[in-house]
Amino acid sequence: MIALEEAQRRLLALAKPVPAETIPLHAAAGRYAAADIVAQRTQPVRDLSAMDGFAVRFADGPGPWRLIGQSAAGAAFSGALEPGDTVRIFTGAALPQGADTVIMQEDMRAEGDIIHLSAPLDLVAGRHVRKAGEDFATGDLLVSAGEQLTPARIALAAMGGHGSVSVRRPIRVAILSTGDELVPLGAPVRDDQIPASNSVMLHALLSAPACVTTDHGIVRDDLATLTAVFTSLADADIIMSTGGASVGDHDHVKPALEGAGAQIDFWKIAMRPGKPLMAGQLGKALVLGLPGNPVSAFVTAILFAKPLIAALSGAPEPLPQRHKAILGSALPAVAKRTDHIRAILAEGRATPIGLNDSAALRALARANALIVRPADSPAAHAGDEVDIIKIA
Repeated sequence: MIALEEAQRRLLALAKPVPAETIPLHAAAGRYAAADIVAQRTQPVRDLSAMDGFAVRFADGPGPWRLIGQSAAGAAFSGALEPGDTVRIFTGAALPQGADTVIMQEDMRAEGDIIHLSAPLDLVAGRHVRKAGEDFATGDLLVSAGEQLTPARIALAAMGGHGSVSVRRPIRVAILSTGDELVPLGAPVRDDQIPASNSVMLHALLSAPACVTTDHGIVRDDLATLTAVFTSLADADIIMSTGGASVGDHDHVKPALEGAGAQIDFWKIAMRPGKPLMAGQLGKALVLGLPGNPVSAFVTAILFAKPLIAALSGAPEPLPQRHKAILGSALPAVAKRTDHIRAILAEGRATPIGLNDSAALRALARANALIVRPADSPAAHAGDEVDIIKIA
């Protein structure tokens, strides 16, 4: 067995970002930027008002002022303020030439075209003004290559003058399940069978704008059949199987991959759940052989499959982020494998869910975090600080 961190490092070392494509900005949500997105314009271009009110010259003091016009968003006042002048201004409108401060309308009163403070007010130079370029200027970096395009980053790119962006094409993931005990979803299930839940779980976990998953069904425990299926999928970016990765008489994933021409990089990880995980390369495709137990498949997908997809998309830091939490109840010492314990995270406290078996889906469905306990950790007590990975 190899350590979890070593396995992650070796897997990500195999990942080379996929080619880029240029797409309209409105279609880019969830994709990964293939190149830096740089501002093509300054925002705001001019000083703008942050309030409805009156634009004045701070040097004029507390007034009164002569009203000479108005400035609205998209319809700026074209003249300039002379000493003692003011312009009615609306939120988002450009400040007239000569103005440098905005006084809110609630603080002013009008007597015809003469505007007064409605009460004594400590004026502050530049108050309620969005200065030109305070958000960004032409040439500023808006989104770095490798960052995922969130709604806010898409809005930023749009404001920066972009209508299209260069992104990594979606990662193609071929998913298959192995095992004679599996039956299709919704089909009758004998006592010695189980529904094939892993494939639909992985589709739900991985499918996203940056990833396209395809289901290649249930493959029976037959070496020749499995070898042929693996061979047929060599054009995918990732081939992901579940089950058959252990050492039993019916575990054919490793010999089938080798029979198809794959190079196995590592097999068996010092982690729980998920020890029998396997990784390698078949043609241009990277291969992940996940365990068959549903919880093991889920945890290894979080720790290996999702980071691999992110790395192929060009993400500079693809591994799941760890957070700190307070342990809600005691945990025993950990042996030689890094442990991942299903937990409920609430108000900064992570409380383990009692049933921690690798086939216990009900406990997994309740969990929203994994408590990560390194190999050889001593017993932990309620109130101790622990590392967690959020999973919901």
